[in-house]
Amino acid sequence: MPTDASPTRDLRFPEGFLWGAATAAHQIEGSPMADGAGPSIWTRFAHTPGMTLNGDTGDIACDHYNRWKDDVALMRELGLKAYRFSVSWSRIHPEGIGRVNQAGVDFYSRLVDELLANDIEPLLTLFHWDLPAALDDKGGWLNRDCADWFAEYGTTLYRALDGRVKKWVTLNEPWVITDGGYLHGALAPGHRSRYEAPIASHNLMRAHGAAVQAYRAEGKHEIGLVVNIEPKHAASDSAEDEAAVKRAHAYMNEQYLHPALLGRYPPELAEVFGDAWPEIDPVDFDLIRQPLDFVGINYYTRSVTRADASYPLRAGGVRQPGATYTETGWEVFPMALTELLLWFKDTYGDLPLYITENGAAFFDPPVAEGGRVRDPLRIDYLRKHITAVHDAITAGVDVRGYMAWSLLDNLEWSLGYSKRFGIVHVDYGTQQRTPKDSAHWYSGVIASNGRALADPLPY
Repeated sequence: MPTDASPTRDLRFPEGFLWGAATAAHQIEGSPMADGAGPSIWTRFAHTPGMTLNGDTGDIACDHYNRWKDDVALMRELGLKAYRFSVSWSRIHPEGIGRVNQAGVDFYSRLVDELLANDIEPLLTLFHWDLPAALDDKGGWLNRDCADWFAEYGTTLYRALDGRVKKWVTLNEPWVITDGGYLHGALAPGHRSRYEAPIASHNLMRAHGAAVQAYRAEGKHEIGLVVNIEPKHAASDSAEDEAAVKRAHAYMNEQYLHPALLGRYPPELAEVFGDAWPEIDPVDFDLIRQPLDFVGINYYTRSVTRADASYPLRAGGVRQPGATYTETGWEVFPMALTELLLWFKDTYGDLPLYITENGAAFFDPPVAEGGRVRDPLRIDYLRKHITAVHDAITAGVDVRGYMAWSLLDNLEWSLGYSKRFGIVHVDYGTQQRTPKDSAHWYSGVIASNGRALADPLPY
């Protein structure tokens, strides 16, 4: 299917399509211990020498905790219809469970009210990687009690915000949580264990199910799950490479969607993990497989797979000659997004979908005189990927919204401040926000409900 926009194409999106941008609490807020909050695993991880690039931490980040009102005004200026953000669990429950920190609840309540006052719909993610440190001390996602902890935390927020917030997300990218945090040690909590990773994955899905159950008891609107998935393409037509693709596909794309939507794990996972694959109690799927109102898909790239005894339990794929790669080493391959959305529909049915993250880190020049930041590669990336979403909708996939990653340049986890994904430039010394060319371009796409995708590019 074509992914290039042209003046002859009608690229208008369905009426009511939700255009927005996304962030995560630890990446932008700063002030992680303010107003009675407890430490998270990311506070602890970043303050451990050698765990983040240049020792960068989220202590200040984008100072959104103090600048949230100005940031919402910026969202309105850009014409965003929606804002996807996450809540810091340890701002709400400093010890992870039990005592509620009302100051933390009030912060997010004010943010939601300001969004609504500016006609911006909030999409709230309960968990975007920053587990309270107090719960990590109890075993974190390796402890089966985490399902009850997460449901309790969710209930606190449902009671405070449901109605004003009408779209809820349980987990963001459980694959990254376990692959980075429990298998390879590159992300908090920094464990490196092939045996821990599938246990953490399973408990994350149990926690997801418990949070959905809790929402059905308290909430009256919509709740879903967000996964990061990507097509796996074989490096050759050899039987070995094709088998490797099936394992990689199961590991990344089916490990969380299958239990949530089909009530089972793909059989390839036992082959992937070998003797580290745990015995699963089938009763657990009664908790995990809860009816969902939508699924959010985070898409950045594809992976070209070659057979390797250690794959997919290692990072990387086969680099493609002549391809464009982002600053994070990810191939720009927009047509795979259409492929992915069609695969989802064919595999799991007509569940409503949102693109909850999509974007790229490229080198951005300094802010020029007059306040301009030229980022043509990002515009090209966004244009082609949004067009790929339109192609999927045309083919019958029920995609209802698109959230650009990210609203602001921010803390890229263990990579510190070295990678800029934002459509808005942030000067980390002064906290000055400067919309990049991509922000102004995206604003035009929103205002035209997609028709501007076919317009000549501004460079």
